[in-house]
Amino acid sequence: MRLDFFPSRTLTTYLAKMFILRILAVLLMLVLVLQMLDLLGESGKILGYPGNGEGQLWHYVSLRFPQLVARFLPYSVLLATIITLATLNQNSEVIAMKAAGMSAHQVLAPLLISAFVVSLASFAFNERVVTRSTATLDAWQDVDYGAIPKDSGVRTNIYMADGMNVLTAGSLTGRGADAVLENVIFYVRDHNGMIEEQLRSPRATFANPGWLLEAPSRFDVETAATSKLGPMVVAKDLTPTNVALSKVNGDSQDAIELRESIALLKESGRRTTELESKWWHKFSGPLSAALMPLLGAVAAFGLARSGQLFVRAVIGMALGFAYFVVDNAALAMGNFGGYPPLLAAWAPFLLFALVGETVLIRTEE
Repeated sequence: MRLDFFPSRTLTTYLAKMFILRILAVLLMLVLVLQMLDLLGESGKILGYPGNGEGQLWHYVSLRFPQLVARFLPYSVLLATIITLATLNQNSEVIAMKAAGMSAHQVLAPLLISAFVVSLASFAFNERVVTRSTATLDAWQDVDYGAIPKDSGVRTNIYMADGMNVLTAGSLTGRGADAVLENVIFYVRDHNGMIEEQLRSPRATFANPGWLLEAPSRFDVETAATSKLGPMVVAKDLTPTNVALSKVNGDSQDAIELRESIALLKESGRRTTELESKWWHKFSGPLSAALMPLLGAVAAFGLARSGQLFVRAVIGMALGFAYFVVDNAALAMGNFGGYPPLLAAWAPFLLFALVGETVLIRTEE
């Protein structure tokens, strides 16, 4: 029987069904509690906008609920693993399975496959639902829970660095050679980063290269003098692509869209380390659910009557939560370039997979 990875069909179905039901129960409990707490914190802001009422509260819940599900699904799988395996151990079912000749890996096989299916469902849910709800919620919060304007292609609050200098604009309309900036301010800074002068213009058009300021005025910081200037070109290293992609939220784009945004940013010479880390984590994040049965497996084995079941459950829970801590830390390191994006997203998963497998083999196999 040790040559078969799975136990019998009946036992596999029994364990998988038990595990899935506990995942759903734990997830529902966590999300409902956290949703109520989150709604209490945001309800004042939502109702503070004139005209908002109960309908807007439910709309907020519909947008926030998918985010909470995506974030706490791996935690739910971990807790469901501990509960399922501890229950099987307490009822001596693990002892019966091992007495029948099953290995520790065969006992865990139905849980591992179930968790892998949950990971695939989580990835699809994130790509199709969570990204869209995140984009809508971000847009709604940007207008303080007011009416969300239709996407007209206009980008607002532009802030771009041109070497030591800084270009800001109230809005960007048009694309490519037809791009137009409104309410433009160009800050000229010295080598120490101190502002020497400001160039203000109500309008700027793309001059290829640079941006042509129409009717600019110059403010000299040292003398506090203001003077009118003729049309002039500034920020020759900034293109419309630089400006249009100045704000890319990796959480509100699916994997395909984010890959395209990263490619465009690279073409324009922009730093993409943070977005690349998020792109890789779109795959490693959902897959972390498949790792939880292996990390929590220590709770399944050992005699329940020995008094060590609680200790084993705590150890399994500690391994699972240690993974989440290391994963978040590695992702943060990847965001600012401390780790390569691929390493930041996948190193914690591979490390704890080896740790879980080592613990399982040394203690039970």
